Amino acid sequence: MSDEFYNRGLERAKQKDYAGAIAEFNRALQVTPYFPEAYFQRGLAYYDSGEILQAVSDYTEALKLNPESVEAYYSRALARVALKNLDGALSDVECAIRHNYNYAAAYSLRGMVRRKQGYIHDAIANFKQAAQLYLAQKDTENCRLCLERIKQLQPPEKPAVQQSNSPSVTITSEKEYFTQLLDKAEQGDTKEAIEDLNWVLQADPQDAQAYCCRGVVRCKMGNYQGAIADFNQAIKLNLQDAIVYRNRGKARCLLGDYQGAIADFNSALQIQPEDALVYVARGNAYRAMSNYLAAIADYSQAIQINSEDAQAYYNRGIAHTHLEEMQQAIADYQKAASIFLEKEDWDNYQLVLNSLNKIHKSLPETRNHKYNLLRQRLLRMVGGQWEIAQRLIQQKKEYYPQMPEEWYIQKVIAELERDRGI
Repeated sequence: MSDEFYNRGLERAKQKDYAGAIAEFNRALQVTPYFPEAYFQRGLAYYDSGEILQAVSDYTEALKLNPESVEAYYSRALARVALKNLDGALSDVECAIRHNYNYAAAYSLRGMVRRKQGYIHDAIANFKQAAQLYLAQKDTENCRLCLERIKQLQPPEKPAVQQSNSPSVTITSEKEYFTQLLDKAEQGDTKEAIEDLNWVLQADPQDAQAYCCRGVVRCKMGNYQGAIADFNQAIKLNLQDAIVYRNRGKARCLLGDYQGAIADFNSALQIQPEDALVYVARGNAYRAMSNYLAAIADYSQAIQINSEDAQAYYNRGIAHTHLEEMQQAIADYQKAASIFLEKEDWDNYQLVLNSLNKIHKSLPETRNHKYNLLRQRLLRMVGGQWEIAQRLIQQKKEYYPQMPEEWYIQKVIAELERDRGI
């Protein structure tokens, strides 16, 4: 009877009905409690349905009943990699190799674990062994994948004359590996960086850092939806890093999802409250929503953290111009220009100068000083959205026709202050 339940479980697993498969394996184990294959197959079903801890428990039960099960050691190693238990994974995969010296997949998995632990030379040696075994088994596809992994992990040969603009980096840890890929993308080689990251994720689909890194590269390529999908996966794999939320927020902002972007920036600031880049990014989202006061507050916070943040000054200047606070805008633009000049960032320096010139050209056309101050005050009270201010002024004009323009503005300000208890 247990075999019948067991076979039905295998069939349901083949159909990807993992819940149904688990139920059938449960019935098989009720009839025959000492059934190692049922524990093992139920563990596979748990793993495929994302319940990794239950999978490890079942593999462990299978190994208690059959301590020589190579597949159970290998599968538990995979599950432990997903749980970030690299030492446990390494112990399991070595047990698998001891029981079967020709188990190519186990060598490949050990290479992946050693890469994650930062032992790059050891990882290369394992991938080489796996490639040789795959070749002997005429498995050319997996052999090719192992060779590609070796190629990616090997440090570049030193040329007689250094021609690259950046120094060669010998990879000594996983963090440095991803940093090198991001540097590659920063230099414009996004296609190769994506290919490298695709390889990493093919080797380990549970590598949250790789998803985050690929998301950053996809952002640089303008593939914002693909980037968001990668950041989502990194978060799903429990990568709690401000860079994930910050970059997903930027991608959402570029797609017009400003509220979603602000939520991500808030999450990033909970993890890393002194990140000036996040304040600038959130300020940009507020500015896109015409909430200029909130934008200015964020840019100011970024400047408080980093007084040499030229982008924060420049963006705050833009927000001030929307509020018609031209003197504040000029001061911010001038500060930004000075910083860009010191850094010899000529493109941004010219951009700021163009903004300054536009303000200077518009100043002679403004009305008297008192009128401008009233407009600025009203703009601040309505969050910088002049359309709202115009609508309120028009209502007063309908009730009180033929009054001076300044009178209408003062009337709206007075009523707003009264309503707000100011």
